[in-house]
Formats: sequence, C-alpha cells, structure tokens
Amino acid sequence: MQFRPCIDIHNGMVKQIVGSSLRDAGDTAEENFVASKDASFFAGLYRDHQIEGAHVILLNGKDSPHYEKTKQQACAALAAYPHHMQAGGGITLENAQDFLDAGADKVIVTSYVFRDGGVCEENLRNLSREIGRNRLVLDVSCREKNGAYYIVTDRWQKFTNVTLNHDTLDYFAGYCSEFLVHAVDVEGKSCGIEENLVRLLGEWNRIPVTYAGGVHSYEDLEKLDMLGRGRIHVTIGSALDLFGGEMRFEEVLQWCRSREGCIRSVVDQDAY
Repeated sequence: MQFRPCIDIHNGMVKQIVGSSLRDAGDTAEENFVASKDASFFAGLYRDHQIEGAHVILLNGKDSPHYEKTKQQACAALAAYPHHMQAGGGITLENAQDFLDAGADKVIVTSYVFRDGGVCEENLRNLSREIGRNRLVLDVSCREKNGAYYIVTDRWQKFTNVTLNHDTLDYFAGYCSEFLVHAVDVEGKSCGIEENLVRLLGEWNRIPVTYAGGVHSYEDLEKLDMLGRGRIHVTIGSALDLFGGEMRFEEVLQWCRSREGCIRSVVDQDAY
C-alpha cells in the first residue's frame, strides 16, 4: 500500500469538500477545509518526503469563471514537484499534453472518456495512443445504485450506465496504466471506507489502483489493507492533519510505507 496524497483545488484554493455536494452551478460545494497555503506548498511537502503518485485535481469546470485561477494553482504545484505527480480535472486530448508539459507525470481522465452515459471509445483510443498508455490514469470514481457501483462523471454529478466490475476494469486496463477510484458516497465525510467497493478492487490485480473516500482512522487503513489484500493505494483528504483532520501526515506516510509490498493473500472476513 502506498500513500498517494491529494491537492484538490476549487475556486482557486486548496480545499477538502464533500464530494457528493459539488455543483457546477454557482461553483458551490460543502467545504470541510480551506487551506491558507497554496497548492505549491503542498507539492513541496510531498517532494520533500519523496512521495510518488500524488494527484492534483481541478474541481472547476472549464466554463467556470474560477477555472483559470484553479489551473494556475495546479500548474504551480506541478512545477514545484515536476514529473512525480498526476493531474486531473477536465483533461482532454486537446489539453493533456499541456499538463504533461507543465510537469505532470500522468494525466487523470474521466468525462472525456465517459460521456453521454456511456463510453466514448474513439476518445479513449485516441487519448491512449497520443499520450501513451503509460501516462494515462482513468478515474473510475463511482456511486452505488441498485446494488451495483456505477461510474460517475462531470465532477461526480452524473451517473453513467457503466458498472464498475472486474470485466470493465479488465477492458480499460488495456488503455491506461492506473485507476483512481473515489467512493463518492463517502468522499469527504470521514465516515469509514466503502467496504464492498474495496473488496471488489482487492480481488482484481492487473494494474495499480488508488482508492479515496471515507478514510478517517488507522482502523480504516487496516480494513483497506486487509480487504484490498495489500494491493490498493490510498488517498486521505479531510481526515489528514494537513487539511484540518486528526491523522498526522508523517505517521500515515510511515504506516503505509511499512506495508508496501505486503500482499494479503487471506482476508479474515469475520473480522470485518
């Protein structure tokens, strides 16, 4: 398990929000934390601790009056720790190279691939071919509906008809090098992980997967490690002391590093 911290930027500021509350109309969201430091500060911190795979997420749409400020913050973060972090939020074929040139190691894509309720195969193929599979991360963040997990788009506001399961993961793994999965129903709520989703991800093992959503204690990390069989990387947002929470950044980093490379082949289901 690797610790993959985040820098979420909304309206030009580093924030932690309740994921399901994000709305394009009025650029509103329920805020858990608004940082006094800019995005480059957090990137510098991740650089100083030699963390790989942190992600910088632009939470404003391109039509937002705040988008340019948000993009400037994102690019400043990438410049502070070039070629070690990933960038996501509104990435398309037209601007992906701009973010890579700005210092992103990889770009994270959702809505350009998942659109109009389904999958735009042409966009997926073209993007993977043009920037290279090894530089593409697919964000398959999801919400539960009728007993299944459905990929959601447009800053998690719209359901697609694409369910997240082993078959879809197998298919999309042919076009990207990693997955990022926000459990949107618990994102930003510090209420515990989405255990069934973690089980699903832990049973699959082809390319790296980073999970985000609900982690607020070391018990949650233990559950994630066991149910995910040691295969899943983790993001922690609102619960981290950097963003107003109680889990100390350096302790979380040390905890995760102590478990890197430890694959859990047997899961004690009765314990969880």
